[in-house]
Amino acid sequence: MENSRTVKIPLLNPNEPEAKIVSLAVEEGQYVSKDSILCVLESTKSTAEVIAETDGYVVSLQLAENDLAQAGAILCYLTNNPDWRLEIPDLDVDEEKTSSATSSHNTDLPDGLRISQPALKLARQWEVELSSLPIGPLVTEKTIRDIKKKHDFDITKVEIDPQQLVVYGGGGHGKSVIDAIRSQSKYTIHGVVDDGLVIGSQVLDVPVLGGGDILPQLYQQGIGQAVNAVGGIGDIRSRISIFQQLSMQNFLCPTIIHASAVVEDSADLSFGIQVFPLAYIGSQTYLGYGVIINTSAVVSHDCHLADYVNISPGALLAGGVRIGRGTLVGMGATINLGVSIGENVRIGNGATIKSDVPNGSIVRAGMIWPE
Repeated sequence: MENSRTVKIPLLNPNEPEAKIVSLAVEEGQYVSKDSILCVLESTKSTAEVIAETDGYVVSLQLAENDLAQAGAILCYLTNNPDWRLEIPDLDVDEEKTSSATSSHNTDLPDGLRISQPALKLARQWEVELSSLPIGPLVTEKTIRDIKKKHDFDITKVEIDPQQLVVYGGGGHGKSVIDAIRSQSKYTIHGVVDDGLVIGSQVLDVPVLGGGDILPQLYQQGIGQAVNAVGGIGDIRSRISIFQQLSMQNFLCPTIIHASAVVEDSADLSFGIQVFPLAYIGSQTYLGYGVIINTSAVVSHDCHLADYVNISPGALLAGGVRIGRGTLVGMGATINLGVSIGENVRIGNGATIKSDVPNGSIVRAGMIWPE
């Protein structure tokens, strides 16, 4: 049986519907393994990798390096057959003779319109008027995306309730998130989304609504905000994948700050951040998308934390510390003034960091770095 998985561009920043593809790691027909990097995206405030969620061949690659890609746009499909092509059930097209849908096969198409099957499917999905398409040249998916971008077609048309949100993840971190949300008295928690919990069960009196497959249904009900309560301590990719899943379904991730935390007015916080009880965020500090500042952690003045950094309870960051994307700082760790820590670093509980740490390093619990 042939299977396919659609790979879409995630939303990096709710205020920026586009991101630049700064690096494209695959080409048409290439076989990739699960968790392989497909491309790297960049917005004005963050970067992100688009990761393959399954093994497969890259088919119908839609975007190129340096393209500006709309959130939700299709990057490619991953399939178990390199000859797979997107099918449109309601078309009467002989695929062995032509790859395009012509008016001779489709009575609803304008005379002379030549359009590929994937482009026709996309045009119908986005309600693009076929009569507005150019006659003569073959209309491709890129043509439809360009028209959609130019005319700013609204494909959601859903009225979102700004006070309602869901919590994705019902484990221990999810419970902390629920309490932090309640401390703000700003949002109403509609329910918990969790792929491993029983529908109808409860997490701190909040009902479990189902797994990730119910996100489209929730969005149509006007629930357009979600808090990612998957901590990703063992594997940051699990947390990032939830953010990607939420963005593909048009959910925004608000920043949640516990009422007992202190955040200086000059601090610059992105979206999707979680700040827990008694934490402190200092003057002119920057926190990137999806950062976690856990209970009683201190992030002093002028620090810069990139996307998805996780600062564990009781960690102490002196002024001017810079931490790269996806790094975990363990409980009670201390990082000295002006130190730079790379991406995807793991700093163990109680470690003391006195100088810079390269990308991908592991600092053992209780260690003084450098030894």
